[in-house]
Amino acid sequence: MSDIERYLQAATRDNTRRSYRAAIEHFEGVWGGFLPATSDSVARYLVAHAGVLSINTLKLRLSALAQWHNSQGFADPTKAPVVRKVFKGIRALHPAQEKQAEPLQLQHLEQVVAWLAQEAQIAKAENDRPALLRAKRDTALILLGFWRGFRSDELCRLQIEHVQASTAVGITLYLPRSKSDRENLGKTYQTPALQRLCPVQAYIDWITEAALVRGPVFRGIDRWGHLNEEGLHANSVIPLLRQALERAGIAAEHYTSHSLRRGFATWAHQSGWDLKSLMSYVGWKDMKSAMRYIETSPFLGMTRLEKPVAP
Repeated sequence: MSDIERYLQAATRDNTRRSYRAAIEHFEGVWGGFLPATSDSVARYLVAHAGVLSINTLKLRLSALAQWHNSQGFADPTKAPVVRKVFKGIRALHPAQEKQAEPLQLQHLEQVVAWLAQEAQIAKAENDRPALLRAKRDTALILLGFWRGFRSDELCRLQIEHVQASTAVGITLYLPRSKSDRENLGKTYQTPALQRLCPVQAYIDWITEAALVRGPVFRGIDRWGHLNEEGLHANSVIPLLRQALERAGIAAEHYTSHSLRRGFATWAHQSGWDLKSLMSYVGWKDMKSAMRYIETSPFLGMTRLEKPVAP
């Protein structure tokens, strides 16, 4: 790979690159399209999958086709009026409610952390090191993901060299790149220590128990208690979270890694945080992105209406 190709590849996130590659393979290999494509063939491709693939998936397929044509120096057929009108018609005839992850409520956070603490206590008494390490790791991952509002890929990208934690004070975390950091300038995040459900102490307990001094913060643990050199993959966060919740007696089928982020946003909103402070803390650039994560009750307005009017 040449230096130019290496830098071009680094400009696109791994997940996006994989998704685009799969989209191009679907257009060519599965549907039988030809590249470079015409606007008519792209429109027929959309029609063939209308009502079968979700709006978001179709949008991603268009983005992949646009990126391929632009990178190869061809005119982008996805910008043609016929493609835009067909896509608009599909959205009108096949409306779909956007599925969102269930926000992790504070009481469920307390429940799963208490259960993991019990698992750690039993594992320590039985000298079960793999179970002890998993309980400590999962506690730190869940608490840090919740209180910092991190995505799964951000949690998995954390490096011990970029974290400074002080008991009863707080934690500072640096991420060289993330989804919200389009320019890859790097960003520093801070979270204070808490009297309960503390992410700072959970982090310190985990790296102390695992004897970690460098490399990825969160790693896989094998059946003998050996830690992987590489960090967890972002896709492994969902099963990890669901398994921990289910062991704690919480139905977890509707929870994803975004449940931590949505749970914190919902808690902050209900606790009186203004939207500007919440956006700054989590890292949202626009209000629309923030509002998608905030879980509000539709009955709050009715409750205010039913309050007796003062004489």
